[in-house]
Amino acid sequence: MWRMQINKEARRTETRWTVRGDSKYALALALVLVIVVLGASADAQQRAALRCDNAKPAPVATERRIVVSIPDRQIAVVENGQVVLQFRVSVGAPANPSPAGEFRVLNRVANPVYYHPGEVIPPGPGNPVGPRWIGLNIKGYGIHGTNEPRLIGRNVSHGCIRLRNRDVKILFAHVRVGDVVELHATRDAETTDLFGTSLPHVLLASATEPKTESPAQTNFR
Repeated sequence: MWRMQINKEARRTETRWTVRGDSKYALALALVLVIVVLGASADAQQRAALRCDNAKPAPVATERRIVVSIPDRQIAVVENGQVVLQFRVSVGAPANPSPAGEFRVLNRVANPVYYHPGEVIPPGPGNPVGPRWIGLNIKGYGIHGTNEPRLIGRNVSHGCIRLRNRDVKILFAHVRVGDVVELHATRDAETTDLFGTSLPHVLLASATEPKTESPAQTNFR
């Protein structure tokens, strides 16, 4: 009897120690898991913060206008209120003045073919509209280059706005279909602010200088 009681007591003691030992192990394991989870969460938050810091800002929409002062014979590209380009131009002669008002870019043509009643001129040095055509939403009118750069800065065209070929290529690269084009026939506060207060001397084409374009250029539309 005594031996049996001792054995039973030993087994109960061993069971108690086993239970106590298992509880300590489980507690330690739980603590380790908590530390791992907290560490992973903190690491994830840090990575998210880094991604946020390195994220590119959303692109800002460009508000672009093309402003032409007919009296100044100059053109400017205004983006978000800042002048980014400015060039001298030729405008319509007194008999064929450039139209005034607000228009939009209707199309853009690189290396255009020039069509005029009785003649077709392919792209090249002899093309009267030069290497680029920026058509407006008014029939037959546009902004383009020229095969007579010596006439830039004069009132000589049949209403279109001419630039030197190197300048019209730069302008062409900046503008898009739908851009607003403002043609100012008189000086106002905006054109004075853009182009200065003094007017250039008016130069007209001589009677011997050939015509270079006609409002009949509807093929460019």
